[in-house]
Amino acid sequence: MAAIKSSSISHFILTTFFYFLILSPPPILVLGLNITTLLSSFPELSDFNSLLSSTTSVATDLTQRSSVTLLVVPNSFLSTSDDLTRHRLSPSSLADVLRYHVLLEFMSWSDLRSIPASGKLVTTLFQTTGRATDNFGSVNITRDPTTGLVSIRSPAPYSPSNATVLSLIKTLPYNVSIFSVNSLLIPYGFDLMASETRPPLGLNITKALIDGHNFNVAASMLAASGVVQEFEADEGGAGITLFIPTDSAFADLPGTVSLQSLPADKKAVILKFHVLHSYYPLGSLQSIVNPLQPTLATEAMGAGSFTLNISRVNGSVGINTGIVQAEVTQTVSDQNPVAIFGVSEVLLPIEYFGKNPVLRSKPGGPAVSGAPPPEISDSPESSPGLNGPSSHLLSPPGSHEEIRSGAAIHVSQSIAIALCCIALYLMVRKHNLAPQMDGLDSEKL
Repeated sequence: MAAIKSSSISHFILTTFFYFLILSPPPILVLGLNITTLLSSFPELSDFNSLLSSTTSVATDLTQRSSVTLLVVPNSFLSTSDDLTRHRLSPSSLADVLRYHVLLEFMSWSDLRSIPASGKLVTTLFQTTGRATDNFGSVNITRDPTTGLVSIRSPAPYSPSNATVLSLIKTLPYNVSIFSVNSLLIPYGFDLMASETRPPLGLNITKALIDGHNFNVAASMLAASGVVQEFEADEGGAGITLFIPTDSAFADLPGTVSLQSLPADKKAVILKFHVLHSYYPLGSLQSIVNPLQPTLATEAMGAGSFTLNISRVNGSVGINTGIVQAEVTQTVSDQNPVAIFGVSEVLLPIEYFGKNPVLRSKPGGPAVSGAPPPEISDSPESSPGLNGPSSHLLSPPGSHEEIRSGAAIHVSQSIAIALCCIALYLMVRKHNLAPQMDGLDSEKL
């Protein structure tokens, strides 16, 4: 019986050992993709790279991705495409066109060669914005079995926008692939003429706030700063969404936070921090796909900075700046392409006010959570004739060290567990053999 029991324990230890070795999850590697730096080594892609560099919101989105395939249009083909030259797109509309060229999965040359005759539907970065109709933020990739040509088009029937893959520009295995295509891709239903033909809304944001009551402080700050004119000028294209603190939100600011004493440029950035460069009605905010949203301040100050984390909290819309947690309390105005919402707190950026939570100044007021926004993450062969830069360009300084450190920690943990299991196994084994050895000694005697 002792032998059976010991054998069962040994079996359990071995099972546990292999469980930890095989099923222990590997570290998740998230790389900050510096696509514009990578493309800068290819002069023939300079025009497309300039478009990417000018849209910081797209650059921000790319830094959150670990595996993408980018479709780029060479200068010679971009100059012949009149989609951008004939129409003066707003920055937000241009950003959505570029997002349509980012496929949210890694695809190598061999992957393209193995595309089935029926084609393959691949999601793009544009689909994640929530502004695409149905699945028209995806692309359908097909391959002609006779010629081997790979074509990319909208999944919508009779879509006039399509492109053919020309060559592989650069690939880093399972991280990023860059292919050149012979035409700019335009999402189905995307109206390039919208900014030219849509009559201006003529919304007076300041007046809308005054009429909404309880927004007098914000109205006066907007009028004095001059940024309200910028907001109204941005109504075209994808529109804008404003989060306006109530008068009581300003009154509840602690004495250590003095907005009026800030320089005019910083005050303007804080006001822009309250604005998204897209129109989101309340329903869209409640079901937003990518919670980490760039603001107008992001466009002014650089990719990855001055972002808002938007999520559904207790049936309402929560907005987290990293040091302030606010809620949408009311809809002031919602008329496409402008949405204005009242919020319970002044949205203070962590870049200006540090990492400590900002507490309400009124006695008994609830402290605001200072938890930083969670990191968002979703969810490559050599170029035939083009030599790209080394892979370190895809990550900001230190990112590879952090990845290696995380992997090293994971391996160390696995080794420690394995050694513990082996030690336990040997102890049980020794305990199991001890009676047998005693028996042998007795027989010898």
